[in-house]
Amino acid sequence: MAADQAVSPFHLHVDEQALDDLRRRVRGTRWPERETVDDWSQGVPLDCARALCEYWEQSYDWRRCEAMLNAFGQFQTEIDGLGIHFLHIRSPEPNAFPLVMTHGWPGSVMEFQKVIGPLTDPVAYGGDAADAFHLVIPSLPGYGFSARPATTGWDVERIAKAWTELMRRLGYQAFGAQGGDWGSAVTTKLGQLAPAGLKAIHLNMPLAFPSPEDAESLSPGEREAAARLEAYNRDGAGYANLQATRPQTLGYSLADSPVGQAMWIYEKLQAWTDCGGDPETVLTKDEMLDNITLYWLTGTGASSARLYWESMDNSFFDTAPIDVPTGCSMFPAEIFQPSRRIVERRYRNIIHWNELDRGGHFAAWEQPELFVTELRDCFCLIR
Repeated sequence: MAADQAVSPFHLHVDEQALDDLRRRVRGTRWPERETVDDWSQGVPLDCARALCEYWEQSYDWRRCEAMLNAFGQFQTEIDGLGIHFLHIRSPEPNAFPLVMTHGWPGSVMEFQKVIGPLTDPVAYGGDAADAFHLVIPSLPGYGFSARPATTGWDVERIAKAWTELMRRLGYQAFGAQGGDWGSAVTTKLGQLAPAGLKAIHLNMPLAFPSPEDAESLSPGEREAAARLEAYNRDGAGYANLQATRPQTLGYSLADSPVGQAMWIYEKLQAWTDCGGDPETVLTKDEMLDNITLYWLTGTGASSARLYWESMDNSFFDTAPIDVPTGCSMFPAEIFQPSRRIVERRYRNIIHWNELDRGGHFAAWEQPELFVTELRDCFCLIR
């Protein structure tokens, strides 16, 4: 392999001074006054914020998370001039199917921590060897330990092309792709580009939306989904508007205040999980703080937000058709809930469709067993 295509092991060890600085900053937080409502409608309630941050400062163990990431197998390589970090977990099964899985915001590779074992080694988890996957889980550019782009242009299409090169570089001549949130946009773009070797894609948030002409013909379920999307745009999309227009201004606060970074993410974990209002019913404090701490230690508040500036209009709401075989798993607390009729207009070769009874935006993180079953059921159709 040429030097500029080399893949190198990546061993993570954060300097203890960085962890001491994190704890010092949390202790020194200047807190705002209490909210004037008795719910989350103004954002994270003060008592919830202080409880999470007290645990972060006094009890949370980053070294445990660090050891977990190192045990998975971390690597780095340079693609199109940018350093890309990724997990690469090869199955012990020789006929395992290669799969690239892409996270979103405010997630990271941590979203997939609970599904790596069952997907790569199904026999060890009571499954069938024929369902095994080789997993490649990259950190998006500007996220985690991938490099932060120093110039414009790292949009969803460029990322999809980088993932195609990554799979080629790892020696996978045939592969599938999976994603939700921005991972859904990247995976959809892969399906649109249809590079040689891409056999199928799977989405837990298909990007298909009703047209204005649909207003008179929506079914009751479609009207309910449209109302939810309208409510989200009215009351829940402020973060996206800010990140799509002024990521640099936002970045000053996120880079300087760990509590600011934590609450920017924590609020979405509460709002987007299927948790009945309490995120700790589906994610532990440690799981949430693993993800939050990754953002803090890498200083990626601004660079992760910049993906919205690059791609929010021209990629997220693209309508270009997809003919690659596609699987869709619809979790009930997902932000976008298009019907199969709407989805099939864009994704024209649906091979798997299932509507589940629980789970939200962070499907692999919230409901790992359901998520694993969905991927097995989808990709067994094209193996």
